[in-house]
Amino acid sequence: QVQLAESGGGLVQPGGSLRLSCAASGNRFTFNIYAMGWYRQAPGKQRELVATITSPYNTNYADSVKGRFTISRDNAKKMVYLQMNSLKPEDTAAYYCNANRGGGPKYEYWGQGTQVTVSS
Repeated sequence: QVQLAESGGGLVQPGGSLRLSCAASGNRFTFNIYAMGWYRQAPGKQRELVATITSPYNTNYADSVKGRFTISRDNAKKMVYLQMNSLKPEDTAAYYCNANRGGGPKYEYWGQGTQVTVSS
């Protein structure tokens, strides 16, 4: 089984920064073969892609966060990060870590989420 644990959320003023972390663990979990991603879900809205990173390090971002957010990973530590700068109120959401190696839902995992609130 695979566990993903997010941390780093909180309350921040508009224009501020936060860094989210996701720690991956599990027996026989080969972290470096998984694409890792961050998704978010605001109240009353569908969950949406924020950013993904493969291994090696190809990245993809939602248009709404390009130039403000940076995703990175540390395969040795089984960690993935999301650096969020110039935060806006519309970035307020629960942020979820995702691991996906392709091949269907059997090979996709989600964390419990961490709340990010951008407000003055």
